Amino acid sequence: MPRDVRALAIAAGLTGSGALHLVRPQVYDWMIPPELGRGRPWVTGSGVAELATAALVAVPATRRIGGWAAAVLFVGLLPAHAQTLRATRGQPRRLAVAAVRIPFQVPMIQAALRVARPRPR
Repeated sequence: MPRDVRALAIAAGLTGSGALHLVRPQVYDWMIPPELGRGRPWVTGSGVAELATAALVAVPATRRIGGWAAAVLFVGLLPAHAQTLRATRGQPRRLAVAAVRIPFQVPMIQAALRVARPRPR
């Protein structure tokens, strides 16, 4: 996949997710590990971070730093994914959905790193 297409796909996904974090934060509140305190500030912060990262990735002049930011952001979301596993124990369908989401982080991180570190031509 060409770097520009990959970058714009990441930017589109982050824009949608970031906007949803801000417009419907209750969708994400339960995903914040209780050890981190109240969920809402984390949800709001991650929504803002996703939108800022989307902007960095979308603009060619800031694309490399945006790729690094996206990779860090995707790794930083792993505690929320782990919390979804913990919170859905005893609910087989929800647990299955939560479990399937985690492996998708790997290709997302890889794509972000490809944007951050383009191959020399």
